[in-house]
Amino acid sequence: MDDSGEVEAYSSATAQAYLDRLDDTFTEHARRLLHGRERGRALDIGTGPGQIVIKLARLLTRWQLVGVDRSPHMIAEAVANLDAAGNELVGRVEFSLADGNTLPFPDATFDLVLCNSVLHHVAKLETLLAEIARLARPRGAILLRDLRRPNRFVHPLHVRWHGRHYSGKMRELFRDSVRAAYTAPELQRFLDASPLRGARVFEHGRTHIGIERALSA
Repeated sequence: MDDSGEVEAYSSATAQAYLDRLDDTFTEHARRLLHGRERGRALDIGTGPGQIVIKLARLLTRWQLVGVDRSPHMIAEAVANLDAAGNELVGRVEFSLADGNTLPFPDATFDLVLCNSVLHHVAKLETLLAEIARLARPRGAILLRDLRRPNRFVHPLHVRWHGRHYSGKMRELFRDSVRAAYTAPELQRFLDASPLRGARVFEHGRTHIGIERALSA
């Protein structure tokens, strides 16, 4: 998502109550996977305008968080949102331009690796999963969530109903994203072939699926 029009559509849509609630369910899911861990390092791949990192930083007040994205427009938006978030996050949150498939961090750097609504954008999902396995500590938590692709008979109704919150460019982006998304069995096959250990495929309502792994002691 590198086009400035797409960035504007996405950024304005995330300010709406519906997507804000979706973001809240994601950050709460991430927090539960940590089992009360008070300190650590987290990475958000494909951070977009940074709303997930900022929300999570307010929940995890002693954690260090990094958000990366390959889009300069998105990183600029994330930095602006961080500046507007106030002094409470200074020194704990940073955003940088980077490709999620080849990230400039040492092995086993992060206690939590996140990826929200990005999997369907990735050309080679197996490469991203391998990179996440490299970056996460062996007992670290992982939360990857994305849209779910329904079967072709339900697809038009699914897009019409679950896309009712959107209009214009954002509706187009949602329709195209659902078409490019995975089913749960497809995602399971990618997980089975990946070096990720101890993770599982989960379903979130009728609209989202993903991969999760809880932090272990």
